[in-house]
Amino acid sequence: MDFVEMSDGARLATRTVPGPAGAPAVILVHGGPGLWDYLAPLGELLSGRCTVHRYDQRGCGDSTAAPETPADLTLERSVADLEELRIAFGHEHVVLVGHSFGATLALAYAGAHPSRVIGLGYLDGVGIGDWRSAYRPERARRLEPWAQRLAALDARERTREEETEWRRIQWAADYADPAAGYDLALPMASSPHAINLAANRSLMAFDDMDQITWATAARCPITFIHGTADPRPVGPVMALAAHARAPRKRAVTGAGHLPWVEQPEQMREILAEIVVSARTRD
Repeated sequence: MDFVEMSDGARLATRTVPGPAGAPAVILVHGGPGLWDYLAPLGELLSGRCTVHRYDQRGCGDSTAAPETPADLTLERSVADLEELRIAFGHEHVVLVGHSFGATLALAYAGAHPSRVIGLGYLDGVGIGDWRSAYRPERARRLEPWAQRLAALDARERTREEETEWRRIQWAADYADPAAGYDLALPMASSPHAINLAANRSLMAFDDMDQITWATAARCPITFIHGTADPRPVGPVMALAAHARAPRKRAVTGAGHLPWVEQPEQMREILAEIVVSARTRD
């Protein structure tokens, strides 16, 4: 792990796996907002094809916020962080693969710096329009076996073990099979890092028009990837894709919100397609 200092003094924790000379560089952008880098297994699917960079967003995981302005957790600043990281990593152009909220951040960067992005993977984002009306009842349905326990954990200050259990229950709904998802969520849920709730609140200050503007401004091909069993509906994602200049749509069958966990081979093929396409544009 290395640290890159931002222009305002924040220090971002980064992790790099070198790839073949001349291959595109990929930056993976985690979601949350307010979580930490959990995308190492996704990066492994790119092994041998390209250089892969991962990082903790400011104030999250092992990264720090700016010492003088610790509340500066904005989407604009997060886009600036990505640009400073690109420069620090030494790349003229990059491929971005963003997951969940990270898909939105990656799209925002591509809209602000279109000449710097040669490929974009929009992985299980939420798109535009009303996605919550379908998501909330579906999530509740999937969490029904744990409803009583979840309510009990919600109502009190949790021990470390209870925090891990609470996260596993919450995130079980993100998998095609929530019962299996409870176990699949353990590696991420057992992270020692706290969820940055301030970042979670402040970084969601964008609207549909913002996303449409970014998608319209981006020059690179955008691959919209969505698990067919993600509780977040695909319709709003397709609505956003309609505004992209060169959209590609890829469904990961039998997968929920983290398709690389449940269907790694399907994801490997999609990532390879993104990288190969980017090589022709670099």
